[in-house]
Amino acid sequence: MHRTLRSFELLEPTTIKEAIKLLASHGDKTKILAGGVDLVSRMMRWQIKPEYVISIRKIPGLDYIEGDGKSGLKIGAMTSLISIELSPIIKLDYTVLYETICQIASIQVKTMSTVVGNLCVSTPASDIAPVLCVLEAKLKIVGSNKDKVVAIEDFFVDVGKTILEPDQIVTEIQIPAASPQTGAAFFKLKPVKASISKVNAAVMLSMKDSTCNKARIALGSVAPKMIRAMRAEETIRGKMVDEALIARAAEMAAEESKPITDLRSTGEYRKQMVAVLVKRAIKAALERARK
Repeated sequence: MHRTLRSFELLEPTTIKEAIKLLASHGDKTKILAGGVDLVSRMMRWQIKPEYVISIRKIPGLDYIEGDGKSGLKIGAMTSLISIELSPIIKLDYTVLYETICQIASIQVKTMSTVVGNLCVSTPASDIAPVLCVLEAKLKIVGSNKDKVVAIEDFFVDVGKTILEPDQIVTEIQIPAASPQTGAAFFKLKPVKASISKVNAAVMLSMKDSTCNKARIALGSVAPKMIRAMRAEETIRGKMVDEALIARAAEMAAEESKPITDLRSTGEYRKQMVAVLVKRAIKAALERARK
């Protein structure tokens, strides 16, 4: 049966302040439109039926990539995935983020989608969220009362749910500069190139000689939201990294995962693959950190 979009009012503010006022006025009857890839698709399927759609496309100054590997990076809310993929700064200084976006098959999706919009959808299968998590990214949130900056791992609540209040907007991603001898890697498992991940894993290691000073491990598609494998991080942090330690950390990450069984995979298989992918990612991150 053919379905058409339910009627709604399109609002097009030209400032963040105006957008926030509109959100505060209309509450949960609204949805924000940035790239629109997820929003329009869900509206077409009648999964959501907002009375107001607030487009932020006419707000100037939200499409930017600023900084570098020495000063840190700032990415605006309207920055598309393709802009990040084509950025020489990100390719050079934040290679793991570049590589992750390169693995997204659809050029149309990368051209339309914004990186902030990808996060606000709050899907546990996001490839970008785990990578930004290990890069220690933070999100700038602007609202009626006051602005705040939160760590990305504190942003997600559940499938489709974030900490955003009805009158709040994420305006920027902030990524700090990495310390010397730091490497990061991302691996994912999917049935075909265009599919979403069955499991994904990102790892960042900072080394001093053969000892791991800092470790961050993030997993996707294995819980209701992106998670950090903190016990696995603790397993490897402060120790000399060898094959046995890598294997223990990978198994610990698998134990921390809480995957479900669905049409795409069984929970048991996902758990097994967490260990495989984390092991690969630790080895790749370690190799990069030692260069």
